[in-house]
Amino acid sequence: MSPRQIAPRRPRAFWLWVLYLACSPALLAQEPVHRIAADLRYLAADEREGRGLGSPGIDSAAAYIAAQMSRAGLIPGGTEGYFQEFTVDSTAPAVAHAGLTARRGKNVIGILPGRGPLAGQAVVVGAHYDHLGRGGFGSLEPESTGVVHNGADDNASGTAALLEVARKLAASPRGSRRTVVFIAFSGEELGLLGSAHYVRHPVVPIESTYAMINFDMVGRLTNRRVTVFGTETAKEFSEILDSVAHLTGLEVVGSGDGFGRSDQSSFFAVNIPVLHFFTGVHQDYHRTTDDIEKINVEGISRIAEMGAMVVGALAARQEPLTFVPGEPPPPVSGGGYGAYLGTVPDMTESPDGVRLSGVRSGSPAEQAGLRPGDILVGLGDYRIANLYDMTNALRAYQPGDTVSLKVLRDGKPVELKAVLGRRGG
Repeated sequence: MSPRQIAPRRPRAFWLWVLYLACSPALLAQEPVHRIAADLRYLAADEREGRGLGSPGIDSAAAYIAAQMSRAGLIPGGTEGYFQEFTVDSTAPAVAHAGLTARRGKNVIGILPGRGPLAGQAVVVGAHYDHLGRGGFGSLEPESTGVVHNGADDNASGTAALLEVARKLAASPRGSRRTVVFIAFSGEELGLLGSAHYVRHPVVPIESTYAMINFDMVGRLTNRRVTVFGTETAKEFSEILDSVAHLTGLEVVGSGDGFGRSDQSSFFAVNIPVLHFFTGVHQDYHRTTDDIEKINVEGISRIAEMGAMVVGALAARQEPLTFVPGEPPPPVSGGGYGAYLGTVPDMTESPDGVRLSGVRSGSPAEQAGLRPGDILVGLGDYRIANLYDMTNALRAYQPGDTVSLKVLRDGKPVELKAVLGRRGG
C-alpha cells in the first residue's frame, strides 16, 4: 500500500483531528525529538537491566512510564494507580517453556477520557515495554547470557512512540470522541502475557473497544517507509492510512491480518480491528547490540505523528468499523506430518487444559465450533492438561483426520468434532 490521492469526501471530525495534529503551532513549537530521545535514554539504559519481567529494572521503567503519563495529563487506569498487576504461575506455558519460576508483571495504563455520545467506547493504544533482561531465553546470542540486552528498538522505541502519541492527543481539542486507553504492556516477550491479561480485565469493556493500535519496533525507519500490519482487519483502515501517510510524508506498506508476534494479536483474537506499526527486523534483534545509538529518533517522531493522526481520527469517527477476520487457511490436501487445528492458546495460565484466547477464522477449530475462552481438555484419544499435551496430540494425527474435541465452556463439558487441516498449507 502506498500513498495516493486523498479521497475528496471525509467526515468533518476526521479532518479536525488530522489538521490540528499536523498544523497546530503549539505542538510544532515543542521538540518531540528531544522528548523521545529522553524516553529512550531512560528505558534503554544499562540501569534498566534489559527490563526483564520481575526485575528491579522493569519496575523502574514502569514508574517512569507512569510519571510520563501523569505529566501528559492522562488519568490512572490501573487497579493500583497507573499499574495493572498480574501474576503468571510457574505452570503457565510461557513461563514453563522458558524454564522460569512464577513471575509478577504490571501493565501501565493511562486514560484520556472521551466526551459526548462516543465516550463509552475506547480506542486502545499499546506498546510493550519489557525485553529480555540479561539474555538467556529469547536471546539470539546464547553466549551472552548474563549480559544486559537493552532492547532500544524492541521495544523502548514503541514505548517512546506510545508516550509521544499520548502527549499529542492530550494537547488536542476535546470534541466528541471515544476514550483513548494507553497501555504499556509487560510480559510480551514471554508470550503476550500483559495484553492477554488486559483483554480479560479491560478498563473499557472489550465489546466496546473500537480498535487497537500497537507500536512495536519502530526505531529503524529507513526511506520514510513504515510497515503496518493488520490493514485488512477493517475495511476502512487502508483509506485512513493512505490519507494520513500523504500528510506526514511516510510511505505505508500494508500487510496481513491481525495475528502476529506482538500484542495486537490478543485483541484481534476477540474480533477487534488492529494495526501494528513496525519498521523491520535487523541484525541487532534480540541481541546485546540493540542500543540507542542505532535508533532513528526522528523516524520515531514521524511515526508518532502519524499514529496520533490515526488514533485521533478513529477516536472521532462516527461510523463503526467493518471488522474483517483473517483469511482462512488453504484447503486440506493429502496426508503427512503437520496437523493443524487453528487455535490461539492463552499463554498466561494452564488450567488443567489449554484455554483458548482466540480461534483463527476459517480454521478447523472455528468450523468445529470452538470459541475464545474454551478450555480444551481432550483431543481425539488424548487427554489435554497443558500445551505440550496438545502439541503431542496434534502430532499423532494426520491432516484430514476427524477427531473429537472435549472442552469446558463456562464450566460445562462440551463435545465437538474437527477435521484437521495441514499446518502451513
